[in-house]
Amino acid sequence: MDYKDKFIKFMAEAEVLTFGDFTTKAGRKSPYFVNTGKYCTGEQIAKLGEFYASCIIDNVKLKPDEKLTLFGPAYKGIPLVVTTAIALLEKGINVNYCFNRKEVKEHGEGGDLVGYKLTSGDKVLIIEDVISAGTAVREVVPLIESTGAIVEGLVISVDRMERGKGERSAVQEVHEEFGIRTYPIVTVRDIIKSMAIDENLVKRMETYLVEYGV
Repeated sequence: MDYKDKFIKFMAEAEVLTFGDFTTKAGRKSPYFVNTGKYCTGEQIAKLGEFYASCIIDNVKLKPDEKLTLFGPAYKGIPLVVTTAIALLEKGINVNYCFNRKEVKEHGEGGDLVGYKLTSGDKVLIIEDVISAGTAVREVVPLIESTGAIVEGLVISVDRMERGKGERSAVQEVHEEFGIRTYPIVTVRDIIKSMAIDENLVKRMETYLVEYGV
């Protein structure tokens, strides 16, 4: 069982991935739901970091002397960059990490970034849970680029592979707008392929993708 199958099993056991009848924020009737807010234990967040680390190692080819910074958009991205940085270190890869504040700090050292201080030429991976409208990414990319750092990619847990408000998915919109490639740990296609779910549910998920997928 590779890390993708293990991650799907992990989400199901944590009740982050559930099947049934759900209404999404966009008002769509979905046969499945992903709620990353259900992660709530130390064991879960530690394992989550391991899956993100595996995804990064699988997709981002780092040179031995190349430094990478993980950036976590506030608020959900904050624990994600911390646990992912720890998991990568356990695999022998030492990365920097930082995250943004929702409000600029006016006292003390000030500023709107916490952690590693980004400088010109730094390579950055944004770590997110999922992206729907891409709002958080649109907020932090200009912030990162204002330091002269370069956004190398976006790592998310699940790509639902469905349209946003237009004809493209949020992942496609981010790529078109910023030239950023997105690396999901899994896609909805991986979920359909991996899960031991009944034929009726598979048909419902396929029908949903035909109607709303890209």
